[in-house]
Amino acid sequence: MLDPKVFKAYDVRGIYPDELDEAGAHAIGRAYVEEFEPRRIAVGRDMRLSAPAMSEAAMRGAAEAGADVLDLGMVGTEMVYFAVGELGLDGGIAVTASHNPKEYTGMKIVRRGALPVGGDSGLLDVRTRAIGGNGSPAGATGTIAPYDVWPAFVDRVLSFVDVDAIAPLRIVVDAANGMAGAMLPPVLERLPIEVVRCFFEPDGSFPNHEPNPLLPENREFIIRKTLDEGADLGVAFDGDADRCFFVDDTGEFVPGDFITALLAQSVLAKEPGAKIIYDVRASWAVPETIEQAGGVPLVNRVGHAFIKARMREDHAAFGGEVSGHYYFRDFSQADSGVVPFLLMLELVSRRQTKLSEILAPFRSRYFITGELNTPVSDVAVKLQELKERFGPQGRVSHLDGVSVDAEDWHMNVRPSNTEPLLRLNLEARTKALMEQKRDEVLAVIRN
Repeated sequence: MLDPKVFKAYDVRGIYPDELDEAGAHAIGRAYVEEFEPRRIAVGRDMRLSAPAMSEAAMRGAAEAGADVLDLGMVGTEMVYFAVGELGLDGGIAVTASHNPKEYTGMKIVRRGALPVGGDSGLLDVRTRAIGGNGSPAGATGTIAPYDVWPAFVDRVLSFVDVDAIAPLRIVVDAANGMAGAMLPPVLERLPIEVVRCFFEPDGSFPNHEPNPLLPENREFIIRKTLDEGADLGVAFDGDADRCFFVDDTGEFVPGDFITALLAQSVLAKEPGAKIIYDVRASWAVPETIEQAGGVPLVNRVGHAFIKARMREDHAAFGGEVSGHYYFRDFSQADSGVVPFLLMLELVSRRQTKLSEILAPFRSRYFITGELNTPVSDVAVKLQELKERFGPQGRVSHLDGVSVDAEDWHMNVRPSNTEPLLRLNLEARTKALMEQKRDEVLAVIRN
């Protein structure tokens, strides 16, 4: 089964086996190699119940089309990216459905340099080949061989911090029965911290909660546990562990904008003057913090394909998205969940201050709505209405959707890639103005 709709803007994702099964995975693996002609690729998989069979099928398809495949086994998505970059491979496939519920399966596909294959970078051509079937007969069949990427991966992520500078902090980690439960232990054993490990058993049935910390109901556990344990901070990972989310010592969730700003400070302390990329939705906290720390802030479209391309173009050291994706030049320009976790431990340790106190200046100066999603019947009409109504109040940008930058407030409204939704992110210099402008903008979107 291979339903065409499983091919999304940035990856492949669908319900197993109704929308995507082993036959579909085999077809995609083969079509990927036929389209891009890689000689050597890496394939890894997450802990989903369907992942072993789906991974085997994808590898078989790729090998039949002539590629030599390094089978990484059960690894986090970022470990596939690392293997591709570190070993100079021609591409890779992570068999994962990321943070989606248990019934989903999928793939994240990359080319040489861990550059993502998305809707505008070849994924639609892979779809055409895979659905068409009957690809051209391959020459020699490629090989499939196991490869242990773990030692090199652990060494690389730890190289981002000075382990000796990390204090014996007390941390709660919610792995959500996802890949963080497998990835973190070999890293944690080299750190001096005390970790309360929660749901570390990889289990694709997700018996405790869905592995999507962006949903408030999935954050309830980490918030409560962090407070109960009197921890210095709490950390929650998504399903394939390429994103991490933080809760401070008071149990308050930390928005991705503020994490981006803090991580930028860490990066700039080690590499003064570096370029840092952030997305159009972000709080003013991000560019203002980067400039104060002597860095160069570069605003960019949302989406990992665009961020990773811009990082290469401008040789940026770091990039952060509001959604919790954090990218590092020295990690194949790829996103990682483990590296920001380590950087946050180092930052809190060096400052010898509670995370809530480190965040206090942000929370007192920047008032953000978070992302507010609204279904609309006509996306283009609504965007035009918003531009006409609010454009005169500030500078208008069309880098990604519609952005309006006024003196004391700004907003970005973007259409969803997959459904008729508008996504609003708005910020103001006071809480009252944020609420006022939020309500004004939502009234236009929803009427």
